[in-house]
Amino acid sequence: MKKPKEGQFITISSFKHDGHHHRTWKDTMVLKTTEHALIGCNDHTLVIEDDGRRWRTRESALVYFHDKYWFNVVTMIRQNGISYYCNLASPVLIDSEGAKYIDYDLDVKVFPNGEKKLLDIDEYEVHSKRWNYPPEMDYILKENVKILVDWIKNEKGPFSPEYVDLWYNRYKELTGKK
Repeated sequence: MKKPKEGQFITISSFKHDGHHHRTWKDTMVLKTTEHALIGCNDHTLVIEDDGRRWRTRESALVYFHDKYWFNVVTMIRQNGISYYCNLASPVLIDSEGAKYIDYDLDVKVFPNGEKKLLDIDEYEVHSKRWNYPPEMDYILKENVKILVDWIKNEKGPFSPEYVDLWYNRYKELTGKK
């Protein structure tokens, strides 16, 4: 499969461990692909839930996916500052239909003031039992939470202020937005 090119629009689809569709983001603009990662931008993007409900994102958001790490990062660019929503998820798979991953329920939210919060622990526990997550899944996700927290603390990758400036400005250049 050819990697999507800068300026191309792709669909991002998340699934649950049992394979059922969870959520789809339409028309994410690709800003960069590398051998292992994809950076894109959603801007008032149509989102379709597994129950058919449709809504649009409220702001521009950079998305970061990697094919080695068990998380992805959504950088939400808001009036009151930058917020991050980090999904604990399988490494991304990119194919002819777009970017796909399995959502493993746990999320880390980083607020503009730097406060971090682990979310959806109860949902993880319920789904872990319902879909029989293998024992090593718990270990993999906990190890990736450690990596994620290290990235946040040390402003690595998508948590770097330079990252936000660089990629959001590139998005604005490609779309002619000011």
